[in-house]
Amino acid sequence: MFSNWSDRVNINREAIAVVEENKQKSLTKAEYELLATFRYVLRQFLHFSEEAARTIELQPQQHQALLMIKGFPDRDWVTIKELADRLQIRHHSTVELVKRLVVQGLLVRTHATKDRRQVQVSLTTHGAEVLEQLSAVHKAELNQLAPQLISLLTQLTQNPTAGHDLLQHRDK
Repeated sequence: MFSNWSDRVNINREAIAVVEENKQKSLTKAEYELLATFRYVLRQFLHFSEEAARTIELQPQQHQALLMIKGFPDRDWVTIKELADRLQIRHHSTVELVKRLVVQGLLVRTHATKDRRQVQVSLTTHGAEVLEQLSAVHKAELNQLAPQLISLLTQLTQNPTAGHDLLQHRDK
């Protein structure tokens, strides 16, 4: 989503500008309910994801690392810096995370040919198999949550006062 820290700073500035612009506009009870329900559904998915990783003896952050590497645009490897950015964690924490995944046989580290100081991280065959297993169950869960998420996002972005529709949908 963000390629570097300056992108995040720009997004934060834009968010602050929107907040400043809308200070006079109070949120309705329906809008609060929509926002709360949206957060709840997201949290349900994140909890599902964490538990799915743990069932195969993987920490949630380890699963996220595998996904970020496999899903990185235009190549099958990432640098430690890129992975840290994608996971929103510090460089030294990423180094430790990668070390643990290497020990588990899920990742391999190589040095870049142009700059030997740069470490490139990629999935092993075993790492790709583990990620495939987790991704399949995640995709199935998202397929179940999709109608509710789409409804929530639509209401939040186009008609935030229609919160009662969502609440009826959620109870079905």
